[in-house]
Amino acid sequence: MGDRQAVPLRLAGPAPSPAPLAHAAEIGAARAGVAPSNLKILHVLRSPLGGLFRHVLDLARGQAERGHRVGLIVDSLTGGARAAEILADLAPRLALGVERLAIPRQHDPRDIGALAHVAARIRLSAPDVIQGHGAKGAALARLSPNPSHAIRVYTPHGGTLVYSPGRLDGGFYRSLEWLLIWRTDLFLFESSYAADLFRTAIGRPRAMVRVVRNGISEAEFAPVAAEPGATDIVCVGELRPVKGVDLLIEALANLRRSGQRVSATFAGDGPDAAKLKAQSQSLGIADQVRFIGHCPARAAFAMGRILVVPSRAESLPYIVLEAAAARMPIVATAVGGIPEIFGSLAPHLVPAGSAAALAGAIATALRDPGQAQFVAREINARVRNDFSLRNMVEGGLEAYREAIAIRKLAQFT
Repeated sequence: MGDRQAVPLRLAGPAPSPAPLAHAAEIGAARAGVAPSNLKILHVLRSPLGGLFRHVLDLARGQAERGHRVGLIVDSLTGGARAAEILADLAPRLALGVERLAIPRQHDPRDIGALAHVAARIRLSAPDVIQGHGAKGAALARLSPNPSHAIRVYTPHGGTLVYSPGRLDGGFYRSLEWLLIWRTDLFLFESSYAADLFRTAIGRPRAMVRVVRNGISEAEFAPVAAEPGATDIVCVGELRPVKGVDLLIEALANLRRSGQRVSATFAGDGPDAAKLKAQSQSLGIADQVRFIGHCPARAAFAMGRILVVPSRAESLPYIVLEAAAARMPIVATAVGGIPEIFGSLAPHLVPAGSAAALAGAIATALRDPGQAQFVAREINARVRNDFSLRNMVEGGLEAYREAIAIRKLAQFT
């Protein structure tokens, strides 16, 4: 992969017919100045948690630093004191501010009020770009009337794409996704995997498609040293089924039965916290694991010697990028965009859904730390070269401008 991360994957329909010659001057003017130098950008998301939240924060900061007027609409039901503090710190830097309102995770009668609120905000701020993140945030962004004629941008972050087949909520959102294809000007995917999965699971986009991969800052490439008392492994993330923490606990129990006691730190919170603690008790490994709740990633890295990512599904997880930047050995499943991060080292990844495979990979990494460190250095170099925060911000802005140009040029065809 090169330094440029905006990958041209447009899947547009038939090319429009040539514009009348009388409009040649207007087309030239549109090409020369299709987008204002300072864009008004409104991001809509649901939960201020996890990688999606981090992505939007990084985008908003980067866009504001480049002189664009940015605003956020964020759920008020989740995130707690930590999210409130982060958003309060960010708000003064955003010309369009930060608004919080109730946006439930599942479809809910309160969605009607949320949709009305988002629509009113669009009318008042008249943005150039409305970007919806995740299933619920993107639904609100694209269902709202658009009197400002802004481009509507969609980034899934997993979202609808990782709902299990056959689930009622998954079926509802995937049907909605198919309908909203027609109300989207730019599909901005964070991994090639997500772009391919969308085409398979939802349908062929009828608008511009770009892949702009998640990126991290240069400051995050400082190595993290294990603290005294660090456990053998650390797992960082939400405690919910898709993250596969139950499989990791089962893997630890398998290792113990084979005579290898592996200690572990679980950093994160979520709806399965009590269930996972009970599982560790029932499998007889409670004495070798600790659950510490939410913890910043780099602080959590210092609490273990190897990061384990046992996910059943992902898009392009920040936690893998952050650990790679910190030169941490990683045992991860071959899901979502993780193989894109590992590149030629993807054969080191573990099949998803297998506690036995996780146990084997953990045992191998602990048995041969030299090899684990070699792989960590190779992935570190790849992430530094191909997954920069600068490229993520600039690639997104370039895609916005191109989509605005296409929309404006369509007026003359």
